[in-house]
Amino acid sequence: MDFFHSVIEFFQTGGTFMYPILVVAALGSAVAIERFIRLHYERHTNRAMWDKMQPILASGDFDRARNLVKQDHSSVGKLLSMGLARQGTVRRREDIEIAMEESMMEITPQLEKRTPYVALFSNIATLLGLLGTIMGLIEAFTAVANANPAEKADLLSASISVAMNTTAFGLMTGIPLLIVHALLNSLTGEIIDSLEMVSVKASNLIDSATRRRFEIDVPKPESKTAKRPPSTAHGKAPKVETA
Repeated sequence: MDFFHSVIEFFQTGGTFMYPILVVAALGSAVAIERFIRLHYERHTNRAMWDKMQPILASGDFDRARNLVKQDHSSVGKLLSMGLARQGTVRRREDIEIAMEESMMEITPQLEKRTPYVALFSNIATLLGLLGTIMGLIEAFTAVANANPAEKADLLSASISVAMNTTAFGLMTGIPLLIVHALLNSLTGEIIDSLEMVSVKASNLIDSATRRRFEIDVPKPESKTAKRPPSTAHGKAPKVETA
């Protein structure tokens, strides 16, 4: 209870700028929590989807793979859907890779969405804390100017102590949000790297399976050997008598 009362007293003595910082802290925390849940869910579903798709692609069952990605909404499912759609019409590996790169350009902004707001809220909270402190100091020096000379030192020290609460609260909000922003960037980069790895592995599997199927469907041409005429003991062909 003492800690709870200390927090309330700290908040009340900080001035009016404590409330905007509190709002910024709530918004930044909400965005950070939403991004963490989304990114962890995305990483889990991507890993599960790739574990299902890898043996199917290796076996060359592309029809089953297409049906499976149609029912999936993960990033890996969207990525492979573009590649498998192109695989059904062309055999060039470059076209499949270009299709998956196009899908990556659509997926990446969705993974990075709203993450920069966490850093923005961190900077806003810090700046609001500094602004609150400056405004508090201005009010303190204005009050000290009209006070008795004997009370100026005590009044100034008390006013500065109250004004510093805003800066402290701004930093206590901004520093954790900045750390969370770095963790979110790291997690997003990890997911993007895994998608790029899946793209390369899927291209290799599709290419190798397509080559195997093509070799099975197209039989090798039979080799024809020229028939040699029968030879005699001296290496000359026998003469054919005509009537």
